[in-house]
Amino acid sequence: MTELLFQNETYQINGAIFEVYNDLGPGFLESVYQEALAKEFTTRNIPFVEQWGIEVFYKGEKLEKKFFADFICFHDIIIEIKAVEYVLPEHEAQILNYLKATKMPLGLLVNFGSSKLFNKRFANTK
Repeated sequence: MTELLFQNETYQINGAIFEVYNDLGPGFLESVYQEALAKEFTTRNIPFVEQWGIEVFYKGEKLEKKFFADFICFHDIIIEIKAVEYVLPEHEAQILNYLKATKMPLGLLVNFGSSKLFNKRFANTK
């Protein structure tokens, strides 16, 4: 049996995510969930950085364009949050691109915007 990457850390992060969703429910803007999640991470002593700049390289040269991950937790887990009715393929592509650009091992895509919380793991296998 294969063990999940960062199982304990992901469990802690998911606890914070569920706490925010259970308290706020769906319907707010993404920025509201981001602020609430930052407060919950702080309360739970989960190390994080908000709006972390992701550099992109083309043929070894750094591009001027940067992307910004909503959170980096435990120095290795990217968290991208959404507040939309449906998660679309481009949302999944976004987290996959973040993993590719950073070479971080794990990403979580979380959607607070629907009647059921969406939370999906993405492992960087390259």
